[in-house]
Amino acid sequence: MWVVVFFAFLVLNFGALALGGLFTGQGVTSEWYTNLNQAPWTPPGWVFGAAWTTIMLCFTFYMTALWKTTVAKKKVILLFILQWCLNVIWNPVFFYNRWVAVGLIVITGLTFLTGFFLIGFRRELRWKVVFVLPYFLWLLIATSLNTYIFLYN
Repeated sequence: MWVVVFFAFLVLNFGALALGGLFTGQGVTSEWYTNLNQAPWTPPGWVFGAAWTTIMLCFTFYMTALWKTTVAKKKVILLFILQWCLNVIWNPVFFYNRWVAVGLIVITGLTFLTGFFLIGFRRELRWKVVFVLPYFLWLLIATSLNTYIFLYN
C-alpha cells in the first residue's frame, strides 16, 4: 500500500512542477526576468531544475512517511492540496503575469505552509522531517529572491 501512496505523491508533486512550468514560458532565461535587478545571491538558471527535482523527491518521501504515520489524514490532504495549489500558481503569477507583489504573497504563504509541515508534524515523524527541510530552505531562498525583485524593480 505504501508504494501506491509513494507513487501517487510522486506523480502529484512532479505534476505540480509540470503545470507550473507550462505557464513559466522561458522563466529564468526570459528577457523580462534577466533584465530585472536581481539579488546578488540569485543562483544560475540550471540550479532551479536540479533543486526542484531533489525537493520533490524528498517531499514525496516526506508525504509518504506522514501518510503512513498520521491519524489526521484529512488534515494532511487538505494541507497538501493547499501547498500543491500555491506551488502551481506561483509560476504563472510571477513569470506569466509578472505580478511580482502577488507572487511574493503566494510564495510567502507557501513558505509558511512548508514551515508548518516541518514543525507541525515533527513529533509524529521525528527524524523524517529532514525530508521537508530542502523544500523549506529552498523556499526561504526563493522568497528572498522574490522580495529583492519586489523591492528593487
